Amino acid sequence: MDNVGCDFSPMKQTLKEDIHQVIKALQNNVEVMDNENYCLLGAFEKIKEDFLSIEMKAATFYLNCYLSPFTDKYPELSICVQNMSKLKHGGLIVIQREDSLQSLLKPGIPIGAELTHSLLQSIFYPGSPLHDGAVLVSHNHIVSAANVLPLSDRFTGEKKLGTRHRAAIGLSEKSDALVLVVSEETGRVSFAIDGNLHPIITHASI
Repeated sequence: MDNVGCDFSPMKQTLKEDIHQVIKALQNNVEVMDNENYCLLGAFEKIKEDFLSIEMKAATFYLNCYLSPFTDKYPELSICVQNMSKLKHGGLIVIQREDSLQSLLKPGIPIGAELTHSLLQSIFYPGSPLHDGAVLVSHNHIVSAANVLPLSDRFTGEKKLGTRHRAAIGLSEKSDALVLVVSEETGRVSFAIDGNLHPIITHASI
């Protein structure tokens, strides 16, 4: 991942405490394994949930760090994806950073408007003529909507992802763009960067 300019110290301390709690839980499970009446499955499920929570905290923090040098509109983006998550409105938002994306996108419909959460939400409202495809954001503006992104072919078989997630990963494999994805099936929000997908915290996931 990129180097980021955010002060990681407070988040690092929080993550250390959370990781220590998971280690403690694992140690407790090791100690009770000799008890034949103790079932580890429930404990493993809880530990998996705790790991996911740690990842989501870190990813949510990093998201702002990755975006802040390239747009002042992080609050608007955050409100948008939180609201879309609650409503389970699917969405795909590309934030252009240093790399040119012209050769990687199949261009959509020009918008050329200042980025606001209400405009973004209206674009992705189900039934809107622009809700399919990706919105392209550059600096503080919505450049275009209904763009088509290259699809990643890395996720096949059992680990099958939907088209939006494959598109997000696909573009992030070929550029330094950051791509936000809202799942219409679950309402979960993730972002893709460097070919990897990271879940972030929303009200729906708390």
